[in-house]
Amino acid sequence: MTRRMGDTPLPALQFAPELLLAAQDVRVVFFDVDGVLTDGGLYFTEAGESLKRFSTLDGHGLKLLQRAGIVPAVVSGRDSAPLRLRLAALGVQHAVFGTEDKRPAAERILGELGLSWEQAAAMGDDWPDLPLLRRARLACAPPGAQAEVLASADHITRAAAGAGAARELCDLLLIAQGSYAALLAEYCA
Repeated sequence: MTRRMGDTPLPALQFAPELLLAAQDVRVVFFDVDGVLTDGGLYFTEAGESLKRFSTLDGHGLKLLQRAGIVPAVVSGRDSAPLRLRLAALGVQHAVFGTEDKRPAAERILGELGLSWEQAAAMGDDWPDLPLLRRARLACAPPGAQAEVLASADHITRAAAGAGAARELCDLLLIAQGSYAALLAEYCA
């Protein structure tokens, strides 16, 4: 059975009203990489090159955010060629790599965009992400995040890190801001 209202498909996703209210004014989303956009594992070839596995669900979510006027930003403690290639392919223009002190990096991005923490969401999985999670309007974490991060999160995703967790946050924001149904309708036409 298809969920439809006239010619418009209805979202199958549902979020708590308080989450939707918190997400309404978000204009930038800070994502950690390892443990959020990836499964958190570190993979190395015999030559010592790092490999990363990214979810296409998460990638499409980042693209949808951009189409809706929400800026995806990455603040990562690590740096790698695969990460830079993936973000470039997704059109992510705001990223800081190789920093353990994530708050100043995020604040630089907020300044560049002319935004405040009240207009920000953040998603992380470990202690270096806490300064962002505790300041952002909306804090999210994947279910495998560290205990202090889970305790700081407004929303813990059903999907695992690197397997749709970031997409779940993207969908939450799109629904809260009224963009989800129109974007979905484009694909269902």
